[in-house]
Amino acid sequence: MKLLNRSALSVKPTQDFVDWVNSLAPTVGDDDLTLDDVSRESTVYLIPEMETQDALETFVRERYLDVLESELRAWEEDELQWPENLDWGLFQRFLSVEHSYLAIDLDNDTPLEIAEVDDALLLDMQQD
Repeated sequence: MKLLNRSALSVKPTQDFVDWVNSLAPTVGDDDLTLDDVSRESTVYLIPEMETQDALETFVRERYLDVLESELRAWEEDELQWPENLDWGLFQRFLSVEHSYLAIDLDNDTPLEIAEVDDALLLDMQQD
């Protein structure tokens, strides 16, 4: 096990987010996604180690737009289909965030690699 010098945010969609996803391509009845369907779609974002709740809140407020855009893009690439106002209120309505102070890597065999996030790669991973 390796202790990473990071904290983590686990981000999950809320019912409002699911309603938005379902509004993108209208379906009938059982074809609509449910909150249970997308609750397995959480994303973990590694963040700097946070010593206090105030530091965490400040960091999240500064970076919420990056997270929100990433989560929207995972479901809809066309930004014209996104909600009009990507503000703090939308972030709070669309996403549930849980903080973990420690991040531990349980994979002793594979070294950590650093790569820039490629939106196309994220979309491919979502579709697999």
